[in-house]
Amino acid sequence: MQAASASTVMASPTSGPISDFDTGLDGVNQAQNILFKNIVWWSLGISALVILCLRMAEISWSRLRLVTAMSQPASSQRYWQTAQWSHMPWIKQQLMYAPIGRKRHNREIRILSFIKIGTLPTRLQAVLLFAYILSNLVYMFLLNYSQPDHWALLAELRGRSGTLAAVNMIPLLIFATRNNPLIHLLRISFDTYNLLHRWLGRIVVFESIIHTAAWMAVQVNDGGWASVSYKVVHDRFVGSGMIGSAAFIPLVVISLSPLRHTFYEFFLTTHILLALTIFICVWVHCATSAIAGGLPQLPWIIAVVLLWMTERLCRVGLQAYRSWSRNGLSQAIVEPMRGDCSRVTIHLPRFVNVKPGTHAYLRFADINPFECHPFSIAWVKHTPRDGSLLPMAEEGSCKMSTPLIGFNASKKGHLLQTSVSFVIGAQNGFTRKLYNRAVEACANGSSFATFKALLEGPYAGHHSLDSYGHAVLIAGATGITHQISYLRHLIEGYAEGTVATRRITLVWVVRDYEAIEWIQPWMDEVMHMPRRHEILQVRIYVTRPNHHYQAAQLSSSSSRTVQLLSGRPNIPVLLRQEVSEQAGAMCVTVCGPGALADDVRAAVREVLNEGTVVDFVEESFTW
Repeated sequence: MQAASASTVMASPTSGPISDFDTGLDGVNQAQNILFKNIVWWSLGISALVILCLRMAEISWSRLRLVTAMSQPASSQRYWQTAQWSHMPWIKQQLMYAPIGRKRHNREIRILSFIKIGTLPTRLQAVLLFAYILSNLVYMFLLNYSQPDHWALLAELRGRSGTLAAVNMIPLLIFATRNNPLIHLLRISFDTYNLLHRWLGRIVVFESIIHTAAWMAVQVNDGGWASVSYKVVHDRFVGSGMIGSAAFIPLVVISLSPLRHTFYEFFLTTHILLALTIFICVWVHCATSAIAGGLPQLPWIIAVVLLWMTERLCRVGLQAYRSWSRNGLSQAIVEPMRGDCSRVTIHLPRFVNVKPGTHAYLRFADINPFECHPFSIAWVKHTPRDGSLLPMAEEGSCKMSTPLIGFNASKKGHLLQTSVSFVIGAQNGFTRKLYNRAVEACANGSSFATFKALLEGPYAGHHSLDSYGHAVLIAGATGITHQISYLRHLIEGYAEGTVATRRITLVWVVRDYEAIEWIQPWMDEVMHMPRRHEILQVRIYVTRPNHHYQAAQLSSSSSRTVQLLSGRPNIPVLLRQEVSEQAGAMCVTVCGPGALADDVRAAVREVLNEGTVVDFVEESFTW
């Protein structure tokens, strides 16, 4: 990125050779460049601080609600059922939960049945993105247009665009990292950060193109295209900058949504290699400037590279810590299920604290060690590491190799090991390969296959439902894995008196009855949990029922709790019914296909007209 020294302020003589403005300092307004750099970073920092303050207020309010309501019956939680600030339902309805248009948000836009071009941001996301893009355009083109020498104007544009591109590289990388500390501090999902990462990438590419074009326009008029070719080949400063700019071309092409979705594994690997190439080229570009000590942007680029390397090392370290022991990698039990699904259970060598609503990245050494994909954690068990007896919650009682429900794992974590389970639908690429390999391994009559696996995580889990008197959990297909983790946690908390929840409604939309087998072992445990019949209602909607198939029975005692229904649910009617029977504050969460999530979002916005407290949480993995 081309810029001048910090002490240089707009040296732009009106007469002189064009070469003064191609790679020199003349014409570059570095004082203004640094000003806009400070404005960009301060605006991002202040935005983060505002969100942090709002999150702290939200956490404090939720904590107060939990403490006051967890010992109260549903009838005594009416205070929390009505919005305490009359404007809050409108803000949720028209800004926080609102899509740009009428309904579509997470449902993918398709040109043809096989060409996807991505999803739309929410209204709040769109406002923030528009403000940031507009501010960058203003900063870049706020130049001294009164100067008579247009070559000096191009030099100023070159310095401004290069500075802004380097400035935006730091948040660009931070938003792309899984171990981003802002995820936990601000409680913003990685999916949202990924959206911001994509748009920041587009901003950096645009600013880099302007930077290169401004230099090239001056250079061509100074010495012709031959001088451009000569400098690209023989001048390390120009050559590194040109290679970095050229690397943006394939990066943009493979990042186009149809190609990214169709060849995701190829995109991911190529994207990382090209991004690393760009970072290195920009580093060389800044370090080899004629300015003593390099360009002022050099420390920023070094910080970007160090952040990237640190985050990658953290990923490797987390995977090794979670999955590696003296016996080698963790064992993954993969059961191929009807409905083209794999039920995966990974036995980790040590204790891992897994909160409800978390996900983890899985890497199978026997399938493809270079691919790593996120999946919601459905079920967790903590068992003794050495098979010895461990005390349960009741003093003096003992069990072996049990889920250890009620056991204080945080105090005895060094004595335990953790098993985590997932349900992975076989789509294309990695998930299909995993399912096919499991089917092949089970061809000899075995019910499962065993593979070596690495687990990275868990991530997320910052949405707590403990303070809500009423929880509506809606899932589509394999999205049930996200919701079932909350299910067990809330029922346990209700029995122990540690949550405010007094009513849970689980709605699961599946294609056929076979899908019930995916979660049958876990649902059997849920159905045998103490006092679950007091708060739990399960409705399973089967959209394509096969009457020749005998539906699996979740439990002989579940007939009052579980309803098996044919067809698709009427989400608006369902939510209006839940609101009419609302117990305290309500949270509606959804995990599933984009069309289902958009239906739930629209239904939540509709019931907010009644002034009741209904919060909406959507779990999604857009890529």
